[in-house]
Amino acid sequence: MRIVITEFMDERAVAQLQAAHDVLYDPKLVDDAPRLLAEAAKADAIVVRNRTQVRGDLLAALGRCKVVGRLGVGLDNIDVPGCESRGMQVIPATGANALSVAEYVVTTAAMLLRGAYVSTADVAAGKWPRNALSNGREIGGKTLGLIGFGGIGQLTAKLARGLGMQVIAFDAMMDQDHPAFAQGQVRSAGLEEVIKMADVVSLHVPLVDSTRGLFDASRIASMKKGAVLINTARGGIVDDAALAAALKSGHLGGAAIDVFDTEPLPASAHFEGCPNLVLTPHIAGVSAESNTRVSFLIADRLLQALTS
Repeated sequence: MRIVITEFMDERAVAQLQAAHDVLYDPKLVDDAPRLLAEAAKADAIVVRNRTQVRGDLLAALGRCKVVGRLGVGLDNIDVPGCESRGMQVIPATGANALSVAEYVVTTAAMLLRGAYVSTADVAAGKWPRNALSNGREIGGKTLGLIGFGGIGQLTAKLARGLGMQVIAFDAMMDQDHPAFAQGQVRSAGLEEVIKMADVVSLHVPLVDSTRGLFDASRIASMKKGAVLINTARGGIVDDAALAAALKSGHLGGAAIDVFDTEPLPASAHFEGCPNLVLTPHIAGVSAESNTRVSFLIADRLLQALTS
């Protein structure tokens, strides 16, 4: 069987696949569209991350493909119905990067609330901004509001509670007496209540029609003054311009954004000069450990699927 891997994967997991099948591993293949289409036509399985768009021309080229392995959990870059209609199984790495995302959320939440970690250059230069940095806020006792309470949201809640946070959550797919809320000691609440009550709001929902533009200017304005917004879910859920305006006006106390509607993020005046802002290049779910877990999970599932 021929396996084509279009983006980076743990090389030990690649070797596991190579021991059983013919494997093309090229982390730069995603950026060479003509070659990608040519190799796709010969693939019995394809392994992608979030940049490879398994739809349109690429989907049409996968004429003999049986399996699509996704090194991650989001499936908005894959035409799942289109794949399934062609008899292709789509396998995401569900759960394997949850800890990496959860740690990113609580770490950036603590950093943004405290606001004390951007003064290295000043201190090294002999300045002493002690008074300016003495009003940071502790994470203990604050309320974390989760929009989406699946596996990643639940693990984030567990870590946050360990730091002394109270947690409330909204999930459109769960009713308020779903056992996950009680098990996690998390209060179920409506969407608007979570947005208005939380000191930190963290997004854990897929990008679908109902979530695109969910955090527009109006919803951001309804957040608690000084609150922190964290988006590790998908770009397009948050209005970047409205977020930037809320940071510059002082309505929001900080934000950490890991995902963008267009990636890589084009140079944008929106974020220039924004205080207490962390921008990262879609790596919340990527760590040395999570890459190993994700890669081996997909390798194992691929081997099972190709031999069944």
